[in-house]
Amino acid sequence: MIAMNRHEKPASAPEARVQYLDGEYRVLRPGLYVVCAVTGLPIALEDLRYWSVDRQEAYATPEASMQRILQSRPAD
Repeated sequence: MIAMNRHEKPASAPEARVQYLDGEYRVLRPGLYVVCAVTGLPIALEDLRYWSVDRQEAYATPEASMQRILQSRPAD
């Protein structure tokens, strides 16, 4: 298995395709990582903790998740 840190996306490592569900996710295409929708950083599947079911997006951190929520709020 290829070891990967948070900031590294090896050319030989395939990106997974994932369906995000409530409290879990389903791997549709095997791979080692998904990409954070906010930061663009790769997230190793074993480190994936934050995602949006509605947007079908993964987030690297809770802060990235909150940033996406704030971005999608309608302007007053």
